[in-house]
Amino acid sequence: MAVVAVFPALARMLAVSRRRLVSPSLSMTSCRRCYRGDSPTDSQKDMIEIPLPPWQERTDESIETKRARLLYESRKRGMLENCILLSLFAKEHLQHMTEKQLNLYDRLINEPSNDWDIYYWATEAKPAPEIFENEVMTLLRDFAKNKNKEQRLRAPDLEYLFEKPH
Repeated sequence: MAVVAVFPALARMLAVSRRRLVSPSLSMTSCRRCYRGDSPTDSQKDMIEIPLPPWQERTDESIETKRARLLYESRKRGMLENCILLSLFAKEHLQHMTEKQLNLYDRLINEPSNDWDIYYWATEAKPAPEIFENEVMTLLRDFAKNKNKEQRLRAPDLEYLFEKPH
């Protein structure tokens, strides 16, 4: 009751919101805010696509630097699914990859402008373009199948980087 005396505007808003809960017809007429989706007649002329610079192979970096960069880029993706998938893949395979495989992996994770494409190709939801059909894509697809049924809920901790090789 004290709230009504101190904040009369708040009390009126609460009363209106209670009426909306009780009477759906009132809320339909007073609240027109909703998502209408993409219109089939939308020309999308107002959509701006920012062009990305073309991918270029980095020939000036050492293999250790390339591995470190690819590890970082595997962990820091635009979507959580790829952060988990690619960081775990990198943990398992990056240290054993040849320079050629590292270049193929570099191209795979850095040339496509859409992270969902990489995810769909790895999970075989969509076919990959011919340029990405290679031994690294085969390794990634095999890894994505998770044949050992491992629990993959987050990116790996980085302590493994400081462990001595077995």
